[in-house]
Amino acid sequence: MHALQGAPVLRKKELVQGRYPMLPDSQIFERTQRKICYYLGVFEKEIADLAKRELLRSILSRASAAGPVVTIQGRRYVNFASNDYLGLANHPEVIRAAGVALEYYGFGSGASRLLGGGTVLHDRLEGHIAGFKRTEAARLFNCGYAANAGVIPSLSSAGDIIYSDELNHASIIDGCRLSRAQTVIYRHGDVAHLEQLMKQRCRGRRIVVSDTVFSMDGDIAPLPDLHYLCRRKGALLYLDDAHGTGVLGKGKGALAHFKIRPEPWMVQMGTFSKACGSFGAFVAGSRDLIDWISNTARSLLFSTALPAAEAAASLAALRIIRNTPGLVTRLWRSRNRIVGDLESLGYETMGSETPIIPVRAASVGDAVRLSRFLFAGGVYAPAIRPPTVREARVRITVSAAHEDRHVEKLLVRMRKWRQER
Repeated sequence: MHALQGAPVLRKKELVQGRYPMLPDSQIFERTQRKICYYLGVFEKEIADLAKRELLRSILSRASAAGPVVTIQGRRYVNFASNDYLGLANHPEVIRAAGVALEYYGFGSGASRLLGGGTVLHDRLEGHIAGFKRTEAARLFNCGYAANAGVIPSLSSAGDIIYSDELNHASIIDGCRLSRAQTVIYRHGDVAHLEQLMKQRCRGRRIVVSDTVFSMDGDIAPLPDLHYLCRRKGALLYLDDAHGTGVLGKGKGALAHFKIRPEPWMVQMGTFSKACGSFGAFVAGSRDLIDWISNTARSLLFSTALPAAEAAASLAALRIIRNTPGLVTRLWRSRNRIVGDLESLGYETMGSETPIIPVRAASVGDAVRLSRFLFAGGVYAPAIRPPTVREARVRITVSAAHEDRHVEKLLVRMRKWRQER
């Protein structure tokens, strides 16, 4: 038993009724401190339990720029953990654009967008992303998590039903929880199951929410079937294209990949922090949609605007993606080589269809050991464990910035692991 487990908890009502004598401030302070220490002791036990089950995570910090090779704890590693799919995070044009904006506008924005925290660069970026996504308008958010956590509740009310894929990102899950709508979970990628669930009577609006590319599994949502079902049922379709933008559809995203034209009842969320190598997020859709969320999405209304330098960097990244189609081609060439070689070695890539390549592990311990084996050989690819995913895996992400020698280093190490097992 913890040394402080038996400490009494003082309640105001009990003090007033005389169960405990009124104590001097010093004794009340002492008992309060003891209670705080007791609860900290609970966290110690929980942390120890995570470590015992090999689920305790630690943070590794770079001592270098983002890129295909990074420096961690004084050693260089080929980086297969980054979402910088096109290698733009350290691109000279992106850095230059951010630097020019930094000199002119300064760094901090000073206020939310509604209070003048934005600049003409924010307006320009929103216009560019609307054109890129073929929508009437767009609005910037500080990150993808903030976009989903703010926009999903703003689109839904009591009496509405949100239908969410069971493997949707945590930010979507939290956005659904923050809404006043009922949330119904459908089996991953199972449109037949979704259609069955949609037979339930709904007094209000129906909203189907899905990632386009699932960040831990690397598969693509069945967008043509989702699109058809939502059209037939009169449902709003909300798509999180964070890992599709810059990667699918020649860089334009998942709808372009499937040649689906955006319509007013469709919402596209995306981020600049992955393939664009910058930071921030956006929501693109009809003019009415953007006007509505600009007045109701709390994560927009009550957040300081992105710095102008971030907007400038994202604008530069979009120009590069439009003008350099070879980047996307190079990304997919490396991805296809890695998947082909891993599968020929007997690894299971869990149905990956994108540059996110999960390698299934037999257990949490095996995933951790494989990740450490790669790390010891100069390759950084982290183990992904519960509760993030149900099945442990090593997650490999590919970038257009990876050269053949980087890919070869990964494959040599994976081949050696297989031979030693």
